Amino acid sequence: VLVQKFLGELWEAKLDHSPFDVVAWFGNYVPYKYELKNFVAVNSVTVDHMDPSIFTVLTCQTQEPGVAACDFVIFPPRMAVQKNTFRPPYYHRNCMTEYMGNICGTYDAKPDAFKAGGGSLHSCMAGHGPDAKTFDTCSEQKGDTAVQMPEDSMAFMFESTYVMRLTEWAMDESLLDKDYVKCWDGLKNKFDPNWKPTRSE
Repeated sequence: VLVQKFLGELWEAKLDHSPFDVVAWFGNYVPYKYELKNFVAVNSVTVDHMDPSIFTVLTCQTQEPGVAACDFVIFPPRMAVQKNTFRPPYYHRNCMTEYMGNICGTYDAKPDAFKAGGGSLHSCMAGHGPDAKTFDTCSEQKGDTAVQMPEDSMAFMFESTYVMRLTEWAMDESLLDKDYVKCWDGLKNKFDPNWKPTRSE
């Protein structure tokens, strides 16, 4: 059965063969398979968490330069070596909508809550970042030693300039984490207006 979404409705057609069983494709849409483990990750070797765009595997641009209809981004196993800095993703809100999923392993910004098979949607301009526990732990560590991100981890993100709307089915799903926002409960302000960097920092 081939299922296609059109104007918010799902349509199906019964086929006696695979829709990919063709001699040739005409147009821009083709099936594509890519081994995510082959992606070579780059990262900062000095300070700060890099913008996730450095992990872009595929992109689909709009007609406006620099604006993506959709970026497909992955977060594969990698080393974190930045010194005297906060290594996890910083708290932010942006003009892109982010849908994240965890394929396997542990996601560094929410190790206790973001399990394999889970997903999260952060609409454009919705603030988000690491959970409170990760914030506290990483604020104290400040990247003193090099860390191997979990070797079994693989998370992904679809980032789009367009707003995504959840379906009624998704909103009524029994596995929906209605307490997701509580991962930020207990966040404490660690800003010190009197702090000054030392020469080594």
